[in-house]
Amino acid sequence: MTRTQIVAAGLAVALAVGLYLMPLPMRGLLGPDEPRYASIAREMAESGDLVTPRLWGEPWFEKPVMLFWLGASGHVAGIDAYTRLPVALLCLAFLGFFFHRVRHEFGPQSALAATSILATSGGWVGFSDAGVFDAPLTVFVSAALLCLLPWARHPERSATRDISWFGAFLGLAVLSKGLVAPVIAAFAVLPVVLARPQRARALLGVRVLLPLLGVCLPWYLACYVTNGQVFIEEFIVRHHWDRFLSSSLQHVQPWWFYGPVLVMLLLPWSPLLVSLRRNALWGDSQRRFLTCWAAGQIVFFSLAVNKLPAYVLPALPPLAILMAVQWSSAPARRLLVVVACILVLVPLAGAILPPALADGVIRAWQGLDPRQAMQGVLAGVALAAAACLAALWVRRTWAIPAVSGVVALALMVVKFQAYPAASEAAGTREFFARNQSRLQEACVGQVRRHTDYGIRHYGRNLIPLCTTEPRKFRIEGDPPRLLPNEVVRPRGNAREPR
Repeated sequence: MTRTQIVAAGLAVALAVGLYLMPLPMRGLLGPDEPRYASIAREMAESGDLVTPRLWGEPWFEKPVMLFWLGASGHVAGIDAYTRLPVALLCLAFLGFFFHRVRHEFGPQSALAATSILATSGGWVGFSDAGVFDAPLTVFVSAALLCLLPWARHPERSATRDISWFGAFLGLAVLSKGLVAPVIAAFAVLPVVLARPQRARALLGVRVLLPLLGVCLPWYLACYVTNGQVFIEEFIVRHHWDRFLSSSLQHVQPWWFYGPVLVMLLLPWSPLLVSLRRNALWGDSQRRFLTCWAAGQIVFFSLAVNKLPAYVLPALPPLAILMAVQWSSAPARRLLVVVACILVLVPLAGAILPPALADGVIRAWQGLDPRQAMQGVLAGVALAAAACLAALWVRRTWAIPAVSGVVALALMVVKFQAYPAASEAAGTREFFARNQSRLQEACVGQVRRHTDYGIRHYGRNLIPLCTTEPRKFRIEGDPPRLLPNEVVRPRGNAREPR
């Protein structure tokens, strides 16, 4: 390695640690999902039962077991962020694997650009330290499909080892979020198989099925044998079939929902999508493979009744590759300048994030301090100026990595700025730390769902409802407050049933 490459690698490692690992202790669990999943992982570690996920003592079959195994291992190791740190490490490890596979197929310049784009895209960074299932699914299904890139180019000469690794990684993806992983893989291989149907034989043979089933089938069988038909009804029927077709799960969105979502997840790199012309998307078998990997799942989930933003997170790796390959062949510096200009908004987003998590984006904007907004804009202008210089003056090979370094620095500052405030405004960890001595005399009043689950996690489900067991103090509101029970007046957003 040259001295420049060594310095660049050192800076990349420093930014990765600062962006992915150092902010982890700065916030507690947020939203309704992180506290529930952390509670299940803790119960799995403490009980030693690695088969049946249990939420507050009851079997829970909405998702498979991978995240709970990761969280349980972190809990046994004594890690405070025991669900979130394993996910962050998994995402960082995947970036190395991603670079290696893309370099092998498309060359070092495209690999460097693609990894830089993916590592600093808003969706990847945002979900990399969240204790939820979407990042592990994305990591494993993407690793599986990256192993198929040689097959997409020359199916007849594809290595047996690559095909077998595809099956093994796909099995890990099935353990991460169920049957959605084979659906994503099926869309990706579709153009290759349609061109020559006989190529499908390599993907349906023992070299794929044996590692796939060997990885995921033991847990599925063990969980079914242990729990019986309820596992099938809850996991397969309700949280696969009903999630796609029924509005009962209350995540209904319009068909066009994933258009703006994808733009948001790719920020600040979304402008580079404009450079993807027909030849860039469909010029050879590998590009068709990557295009169908990204577009197939977007179309599939757009047809579903229930939609959540993270469902299309697995579209980010193939889009990063397509944008990087296009840049390597025909760099569009004007679009890279647009990417740089988007950084004007990043510090402002850091100020908006905590109140937005607590009360929604509209209320967050209404309550924004004008002085704080102006400071954010000025900081954003400085970041955008630095990124513009990199976009215009750094040579083509290093232009995207140079801009991504500024993006990483900006996102790191946002995390350090927003995480403590977000944890205070939209979490319960700090509330428990302040009121530890009085919570034994408290009950839970009217709180929103994410506050309810946070209280149940940090309180180990030992704090009763005030309607069933009134106590001296009452936990009320969002963010929660501890009030004397006799002076509390009814508020909106009543706690949902347990």
